[in-house]
Amino acid sequence: MSQPTPSQPTPELRFDNRVAVITGGGRGLGRAYALLLAARGAKIVVNDPGFSMNGDSIVGGPADELVAEIRALGGEAVANTDSVATPEGGKAIIRQAIDAYGRIDILIHSAGNVRRAPLGEMAYEDFEAVLGVHLRGAFHVVREAFPVMKAAGYGRIILTGSINGLYGKSDNVNYAISKAGLMGLSNTAAIEGQHDGVTSNVIIPAAVTRMSDGIDTSKFPPMEPEMVAPLVAYLAHESCTVSGEALIAMGGRMARAFIAESKGVYHPSWSVEDVAGEIGAIRDASAPVIFPPVPDGQLEHLLYGFGMIKEG
Repeated sequence: MSQPTPSQPTPELRFDNRVAVITGGGRGLGRAYALLLAARGAKIVVNDPGFSMNGDSIVGGPADELVAEIRALGGEAVANTDSVATPEGGKAIIRQAIDAYGRIDILIHSAGNVRRAPLGEMAYEDFEAVLGVHLRGAFHVVREAFPVMKAAGYGRIILTGSINGLYGKSDNVNYAISKAGLMGLSNTAAIEGQHDGVTSNVIIPAAVTRMSDGIDTSKFPPMEPEMVAPLVAYLAHESCTVSGEALIAMGGRMARAFIAESKGVYHPSWSVEDVAGEIGAIRDASAPVIFPPVPDGQLEHLLYGFGMIKEG
């Protein structure tokens, strides 16, 4: 009887000659990503203005500190302290990558801030401040990096989502809205980049970082930023073909999150009473239908509905 052939170990996934821009890269999750990619050969642009968690003051110089650490370990990195919250800042961040290294292969948006309040008490200033960094900040850097990547025929975009964006969160509506919006941005980049070697995905991480301040984490399992970094690094690697997806990394668990629809019910016309009578069937999720964004989920959604109309 022939013996099974032992599986071959996966070769080390490296990033030699690749250039990665990491916003919010000086601390927390961004720092873990930067250290891992640099250790595997990537040249890193560490963006971090050094803002406090609520974004109203400067606390140290984390970008310069991390760049010094990477260089001491034999890696290549430059620091950037522009804010992603403005179009000018987004342009400056991407321009620094081009000026320093002549290219940009990887963009990881990890910059973030927190200003919590109940929905009915949220200050408009706090709402705008959080959207400015998380959501608009993502657009500002993706807008500048995307055409460069498309022209080069290669790019990897990873945006930082959250379970709050998937399921909502009390006292955190600005953050939840921002993270939900990133799904649309990433999916659009994935669709528009699919024929030019550009992928885009959302990482949904859970880790104990500065953003956890004010939350009782004493009963949490180990949830270090370094536990999220391998998934982000894989999504950033040239061998990864995943695009238009949301991947979860939490305390050792990795999974995929996605939008699903119920099969639905078709009638050529409906009354309010018809809806009331069939709401159970309308909502029945026992046989979910999934339309991946890439290559064209919105079209598949439409065609599925059209198909029910024709069958009806």
